[in-house]
Amino acid sequence: MNPLNRPRQLQALVLDWAGTMVDHGCCGPALVFREIFRGRGIDITMAQAREPMGRAKRDHIAAITHMPEVAAAWQVRYGRPCSSEDIDAMYHDFLPLQKSVLAKHSDVIPGTAEAVAQCREMGLKIGSSTGYTQELMEVVVPIARQQGYSPDCVLCVEDAPRGRPYPYLLFEAAKQMEVFPLWTIVKVDDTPVGIEAGRNAGCWTVGITRTGNCVGLSAQEVAALPPLERAALMEQAADRLRQAGAHVIIESVAEIVPVLHQFNARLAQGELPDALPM
Repeated sequence: MNPLNRPRQLQALVLDWAGTMVDHGCCGPALVFREIFRGRGIDITMAQAREPMGRAKRDHIAAITHMPEVAAAWQVRYGRPCSSEDIDAMYHDFLPLQKSVLAKHSDVIPGTAEAVAQCREMGLKIGSSTGYTQELMEVVVPIARQQGYSPDCVLCVEDAPRGRPYPYLLFEAAKQMEVFPLWTIVKVDDTPVGIEAGRNAGCWTVGITRTGNCVGLSAQEVAALPPLERAALMEQAADRLRQAGAHVIIESVAEIVPVLHQFNARLAQGELPDALPM
């Protein structure tokens, strides 16, 4: 592409699912990860269950087993380190258990479907990616559609050689939506690895705090917090997402439209979202 003719406006968004568009607080997966380890006699905290969120689910389970406290507890219980076969077995158990609870954790986050509709009015294509499998998304997608959210593509863990923070799902989304170059795409995610994937692909990135995994609370739990405690949690989440490279931080996708106008203004001035430094 001739640099003088490069696009000066955004063409698409790629949105995460749990914690970004559905399941306020990303509660469904966290609960299931705790249950999977509890079934092996290992109690993990909610913070440990959430720490690798955004990765493909087998990779997520593996990351938990590598945490020092979890690895030590496994060694005490079984007299050996957790093996690849153990991880495979937990992942095998994870899928049906996650599928069984998904219907209760797939409601579209208030205000997000309406914001996406405004994005379409701006001429933007809407892609999506997730660490869920295609089988799991067969539960989520119809519920979201009934509640007004239906992206142009749904990319799952099977659709790329490696999941986040690798950029391959974003490359596939760009291909399916026929969008190029990658700097005309905005990656929206509530996890650090999702933001890293966006930066690694050369996209603009928006981090989500209040509705996402970094805060990790339902809408009712957030509303019940004292204002100072709520503000502190938001700032902690924002810090994690900034450290991952987020260009902009917002509380919810419901607030995305003004950010897109900001990105368009920056593109019009010739500014591009560089990839993360090596």
